Amino acid sequence: MPNANVRRARQDEIDAVGALIALSFNDLDASAYLTPPLIDRPRVCGDYFTLHTRHALEHGRVDVIEKADGLSAAAVWFDRSREIPEIADYDRRLPEIAGQYLDRFQALDALFDEHHPAQPHWQLAFLGVDPRLQNSGLGSALLEHFHEELDAVGSPQYLEASNHNSARLCRRHGYRDMSPCEILLPDGTPFFRMWRDVKVDAG
Repeated sequence: MPNANVRRARQDEIDAVGALIALSFNDLDASAYLTPPLIDRPRVCGDYFTLHTRHALEHGRVDVIEKADGLSAAAVWFDRSREIPEIADYDRRLPEIAGQYLDRFQALDALFDEHHPAQPHWQLAFLGVDPRLQNSGLGSALLEHFHEELDAVGSPQYLEASNHNSARLCRRHGYRDMSPCEILLPDGTPFFRMWRDVKVDAG
């Protein structure tokens, strides 16, 4: 694993975090559904992720790993142990971001809202790693860093994995499949609902 010093993101880094997540997710089936043309995907998805990441900075936390040439990985979390307000003016801002793809982003939001667990938890909304550094342990470093804190305060975690590889990674870090596990976008693209119970230190 490369040297992975995890720290909290700064306000002035949120645009860069959104762009990094869009780059990390660029080849996912879900991204292809949301914004089919590759030429539009970085801008539209980047702005969408930035909007949600900025909200997480106020109502959760954003962790990053930085390399010499910039941010290399990011984890965006929401604190669902309490009520979180909606993003301000979301009904206006989402159409501005999504444009002609609005119905696709609305379908994604509706899918996640419909299947979100009611039990208090922290939600991992996005886990993104620079494609050049994927499979090098940075995602695991981000997970382990905050899992330790959440275990200490007794808060479980929830996420929707975007593919089988992501689901396998999360299982290695203590997540289990929920029921139902697989939820589908209108074109059949799956997400996998996963839950991690608090890990109790036997010592």
